[in-house]
Amino acid sequence: MSLLARNRERELTGFQEGGPYHPSYDLQTDFVMVYGIGKNVQERIRGWKEKGYVVHLMTGVSWGGYQHYLNGEVDGRQHWDEAQKNRRGEPIIHGTSADIPYMVPTIAYADFLTEQIRPAVDAGVEAIHLEEPEFWVEGGYSDAFKREWEIYYREPWQPPHATVDAQYRASKLKAHLYTRTLDRICSTLKEYAKVKYGRDIRFYVPTHSLINYTQWRIVSPESKLLELPGVDGYIAQVWTGTAQTPNVYNGVRKERTFETAFLEYGIMQELVRGTNRRMWFLHDPIADDPKHTWHDYRQNYIRTLVASLLHPQVSRYEVCPWPRRIYQGTYPKQGGESREGIPAAYATELQIVLHTLADMDQPDTEWLSDNAQIGVLLADSAMYQRNHPDWSEEATGFKYDGTEVASALGSEFMELLDWSPFYGLTLPLLKHGAAVRPVQLDNAGRFAGYLDDYKVLVLSYEYMKPESSGLHNVLAEWVKEGGALIYVGDGSDDFHEVREWWNQGAKAYASPKEHLFACLGVSAALEPGVYPVGRGSLAFVDVHPAQCALDPAAAERLRLAVDAAMTQSAAAKDAALRWQATNSMVLRRGPYTIAAVLEESVHEQPLTLQGVYVDLLSADLAVRETVALAPGEQALLYDLSRVEAGVGGGGGVALIAAASRVDDFAEREGGFSFAARGPEGTLASARFRCPREPQAVFVAAAGGAAEPAVFEWHAASATVLIRYANRPEGVRVEVRW
Repeated sequence: MSLLARNRERELTGFQEGGPYHPSYDLQTDFVMVYGIGKNVQERIRGWKEKGYVVHLMTGVSWGGYQHYLNGEVDGRQHWDEAQKNRRGEPIIHGTSADIPYMVPTIAYADFLTEQIRPAVDAGVEAIHLEEPEFWVEGGYSDAFKREWEIYYREPWQPPHATVDAQYRASKLKAHLYTRTLDRICSTLKEYAKVKYGRDIRFYVPTHSLINYTQWRIVSPESKLLELPGVDGYIAQVWTGTAQTPNVYNGVRKERTFETAFLEYGIMQELVRGTNRRMWFLHDPIADDPKHTWHDYRQNYIRTLVASLLHPQVSRYEVCPWPRRIYQGTYPKQGGESREGIPAAYATELQIVLHTLADMDQPDTEWLSDNAQIGVLLADSAMYQRNHPDWSEEATGFKYDGTEVASALGSEFMELLDWSPFYGLTLPLLKHGAAVRPVQLDNAGRFAGYLDDYKVLVLSYEYMKPESSGLHNVLAEWVKEGGALIYVGDGSDDFHEVREWWNQGAKAYASPKEHLFACLGVSAALEPGVYPVGRGSLAFVDVHPAQCALDPAAAERLRLAVDAAMTQSAAAKDAALRWQATNSMVLRRGPYTIAAVLEESVHEQPLTLQGVYVDLLSADLAVRETVALAPGEQALLYDLSRVEAGVGGGGGVALIAAASRVDDFAEREGGFSFAARGPEGTLASARFRCPREPQAVFVAAAGGAAEPAVFEWHAASATVLIRYANRPEGVRVEVRW
């Protein structure tokens, strides 16, 4: 596709906003999600439609300003018994307002939300986003939840903190309740739109990643939503706020924003891979936390942005939530003595990036670095193991918000907080240059051939469990046909004892690992090592995966086991799969080069790229022949050697990048012209490849006279940089030879 031929109906880029239209955040994306189902929703929908946007609606599904429902004004019955409560009987509150609790999603609550959303269908929105179906692990003590337990399990309610079995079953029920709620809302309103208006309406679920929800101790349906015909896809709510959650590698606990974001976006890509569901990746140029400087926001934004672009199967993006707080907000200056609005250069850079994101649907992609793809299996059940009877009540009531935890809580709770078992299996591989992809284990049982794209998989049942025995039949067949499976675990997890399929009825396995090994045809008492299984291989590492995060020696054992299993696996050999230890990741997507250099890696040498590139993370779209990236740095570049294969504008002119939405392009013998639109108060840069040097450039606002514009010719790259002020109503730019 071309940046000069964008069709808003493709809905490649969008944002969410709770306020009415305003020219300062008219970002010129394809669609806008009007947030909230309260007052003025129809007026807000109409305002954005009039500006040419495809309009969606977004609203919270687990919390909101629903006091009239809670207080009995809807149906004559108070519903405060449906607030999520912890073991001390306290409502679990969203934010700081005591009258906005997280909800137990009962049938009555689902029907209430349906009626609240119905006016948006009447107003003509194209799609509805039901945001963040969340049930806190510490919840499960309200009267409504007790009733749901007795209906679902047909037995008396048990306090979730009583046993590991009660905790596991409580969390399974929480996921079921939100799955049921979303199914009911989506099905009802899809039928309503068909019957009343004869049109289709789509439903999406903006949700944090399975990785983040598990670490933050929240239960959500995640992959279960793929079983609902009424759900059309997701928004991957991955941003600086999730990716800056600390984790442990080589015994060091700290923020690893790029690596965490890479893993989070990876599991979200896997959520829809092989399906016809849509996925948008979210970025946030700032964060929910208003205490940081613009420099800090920009640095972490780039880390998450580049991490997302290293997953080429997704090419739709929510470019930001809440643009009003970006373009109208103020944040601390360096030193914190005063506050400032968004720097002009950063505003321009953001506009360049968000329009570049509309061009990421590039079928021609390749890794330019030796990054073997290694899958680490992850299941929804990881969310079910985030509480334990032995953990203190203080720990149970804790909500992680990015702050340091008092050391008095002890190392056991810190391990809980950091979720070291998962990071112990991923960071030792990623930090040594493997393109690690968390793989949705649950989907292996849903979609035939789901594992076929992988030659190497890492698995542990010490922090999650398989929800059906059929998954092991799929895994065993995959290994026997040539796959390399690395199983890591010492069998010490208490949750092996929960009442589940592997220890019920005729099955009497001490853990699901024993059943898996039986399916593979190997002994449950297998010694550590690497073993042939059909054309494939099984490597067994008898350590708890958390040790691989805490102990460098255990991490090295994991890497050696992966390498040995790859060496013996027929599929890995056939694919010429090599794992070359490196500190860099470089991916080409059409004309775009995306690069990152890892810290804490095999060495600290910079990555140097030679060529002729346009730096898409610079306000002046700088042309660079050498790009050097130190550890901890990232880049998004346009490779000018690939202009013809990339974005062409017809004839000899090609648009490389612009901080505006560019359309109405026309090329003539004496030059070319185009229309540009962008948010009020921002400065635009646009760079074009040209067959000759421009002699003059003029810019005219709507209804105004043409005036000379600032431009710079770069002879070595045959490109021109044009600068002008953005306007939502557009400006006309004319370039003359």
